[in-house]
Amino acid sequence: MPTMETKLLAGPTDPTAWHNALYAFLAEKERRSGSLRTVEGYSRMLQHFFGRAGKTPDQVKSPEVLAWAHGVGLSGRSPSSVTIGARIACLSSFYRFLIRMGMVASNPCDALERPRIVPNPARGYTGDDVRKLLAVIPDTVPGRRDRAIVLTLVLTGRRRSEVINLKAGDITLEGETAFYTYRGKGGKRGRRELPRPAYEGILVTLGDAGKDPAGMAPAESLWQAGAGERGVTSATFYTRFRRSWLRPGWHCRASTSSVTRPRSCAGTRGRASRR
Repeated sequence: MPTMETKLLAGPTDPTAWHNALYAFLAEKERRSGSLRTVEGYSRMLQHFFGRAGKTPDQVKSPEVLAWAHGVGLSGRSPSSVTIGARIACLSSFYRFLIRMGMVASNPCDALERPRIVPNPARGYTGDDVRKLLAVIPDTVPGRRDRAIVLTLVLTGRRRSEVINLKAGDITLEGETAFYTYRGKGGKRGRRELPRPAYEGILVTLGDAGKDPAGMAPAESLWQAGAGERGVTSATFYTRFRRSWLRPGWHCRASTSSVTRPRSCAGTRGRASRR
């Protein structure tokens, strides 16, 4: 849980109640999203707003939210429409939580018009980029594990955290077809077909770890080969992606989010190209 400074919420009748509400909100957000990065982002924005306002949540008015949402932030630059929308969404989410807890009666964000978001053009690897990436992954135990992860990222379009967190119990077979269950953004769970090349890659890396899928405990990681029982971490995988695979002369973006957004890769779901 991100560390909060005591100056975040200024001088209410019961300071502890406001601070406890803030911590409870962030804890709930982490449980629902499964993303510490999201919680840290919300924490920073809330600290910035309440530290600047110098008021408790029950004292905040809509014009103050409007000025903060459109104002220059910590970066010193004018905010984009995406940033403005994120600020309003963060603060509004906190107020909805406070209303549910019976601590405030209204949400000052309700009076604000949300900005029209102008999305950036989709960026991603081409099919040729993906083939080049697979070609430079070494044929070693960790390399075959990483190859299986890349195939799963590319062919499912799932986020890196969603793929890294896959467990043995998330993979099921119905005849010759494999399916996977995932926990997505907001804690939502879904079930999708697992493309055959990704499933076969998983079987190879499990074999390297001496694991038989039929005999694994449901909570065991799929990515144990070369990493131990807990499996490879998201940070380790990303570091290998950045430092080991992007060889000199290959000018591709070093981003796993780009891997899940291939522009032209046979077998990739439409969602992957839109992310």
